[in-house]
Amino acid sequence: MVLNGEAQKLKMIVGEEDRVYQRPLYEAIVFAAKKYKMAGVTVYKGLISYGADSILNNSKVFTLTTEQPVTIELIDRAERIQSFAEIATKLIEKANCGGIIFAEEVHVFLYKGSSK
Repeated sequence: MVLNGEAQKLKMIVGEEDRVYQRPLYEAIVFAAKKYKMAGVTVYKGLISYGADSILNNSKVFTLTTEQPVTIELIDRAERIQSFAEIATKLIEKANCGGIIFAEEVHVFLYKGSSK
């Protein structure tokens, strides 16, 4: 696959413990991306976060849990990102969990596999 110039980055943030089809949600998204032949995907484990479900109506502003955030990033051509976002949305809805999915414009300078 040739990927240089203007592209998009799809970014998703979900919980580490979120599951779909008896596997971690982030893992299901990675395997779906591989099946869909996306250019590549990276998963990062975060330290702390809060989101739509974390706004509490008590004296504590932040509640820390043992579940850590997981960020999944994919970079590909815009039309492929838009199409895969629908797949990722369905997986997150199937997992019945919270999260966020968004895209941003990027410029790819190099996309190359190893020569080994």
